[in-house]
Amino acid sequence: MQITPSVDALYHSFRIPIAPGLFLDRFVYSFIIFGKNITLIDTGVAGCERQIFDTIQAHGRDPSEIALIILTHAHPDHIGAAMTIQKNTGCIIAAHHAEKPWIEDVELQNRERPVPGFSTLVSGPVRVDRELSDGDIIVLDERTDLTIQVLHTPGHSPGSVSLFMPGEGLLFSGDVIPVPGDLPVYDDALTSATSILKIRKHDGIRVLLSAWDEPRANEEAFLQIEKGLLYLQHIHDAVRACTDTESADLMDITRKTVEFLGLPPQAVNPLLARTFSANLRIREREKLIE
Repeated sequence: MQITPSVDALYHSFRIPIAPGLFLDRFVYSFIIFGKNITLIDTGVAGCERQIFDTIQAHGRDPSEIALIILTHAHPDHIGAAMTIQKNTGCIIAAHHAEKPWIEDVELQNRERPVPGFSTLVSGPVRVDRELSDGDIIVLDERTDLTIQVLHTPGHSPGSVSLFMPGEGLLFSGDVIPVPGDLPVYDDALTSATSILKIRKHDGIRVLLSAWDEPRANEEAFLQIEKGLLYLQHIHDAVRACTDTESADLMDITRKTVEFLGLPPQAVNPLLARTFSANLRIREREKLIE
C-alpha cells in the first residue's frame, strides 16, 4: 500500500501457536522508505523478507539498496526478518539502547518474555549499530530533505520509539497505541498512557502509521490516538473490577478480565497476564491520566 511517493506500508499476516492444533492469527505492518537508499521501519516476522524484497523490486529498485533498518522495539513481529535482511544487504540496524539486549540476544528475550512459537518468528539476533535516543534526527536523503525524528515512547516496552517524518507528516507509532478490541500488550500502563499523550500533542501529524492498525489520516488519525488512550483506561478499569482481593492468582484475574473485555478465551496466556500485571501494580490508582 503506497502511503506517499516515498513510503509503502506492508501488511504481514502470521500465526502464533498457542496449543496443539490451535493458532492465534495476527498481523503486523512494516514500512519501506524510498530515498537515495532504502530504509525499513521494522521487518515483520521471519520470512517477511520475501514480501519486502518483492515490493522493493516492484518499484524498480533492488533489495541491495537497503541501507538502514530502524526497529521500533525488540519484539519478534518487528525484528523477525532483520537478521536475514542484514545478511543479504549488509544494512545498518538502529534501535533505542533499552531494546538492544533483546535484539542482540534473542534467547535472552525468549527466556525473559516467552512467546509461543518464538523460534519460528525470529530468524536470529542482530547487532544494533546505531543506538537511538529521544530527539535524534536521522537524515535519510539529504537531496530531498527526507528525515526522521525519533520520539522515545516507552510503555509497550522500555525502549519503544515512534518515528516522525516532518516533510511527509507521517508518524510511525510501532505498538505504542493499543487498538480497541485487540489484545493489549504493554509493560507499564502509566508510561504507555504518557507516551500516547506525547504523540497526541506532537505537531504536524497528518497520517498515523501503526504496526497494529491500518493507516489513519488527518482527523481519523487523532481519533484513533484518542481511542487508544480510552481503551488503555478501559483495560485498567476492567483489571480493577476483576481483581478479587481474596485471590492473587494472576491467570484467574486474566481469565476474568478477558471475559469482561469481550476478548476471545484463547487470548488467555502468560503474555496477556504480563500486561494485566502492569495494571495490578497500580491497582489503587483509578485514572491513568489525571
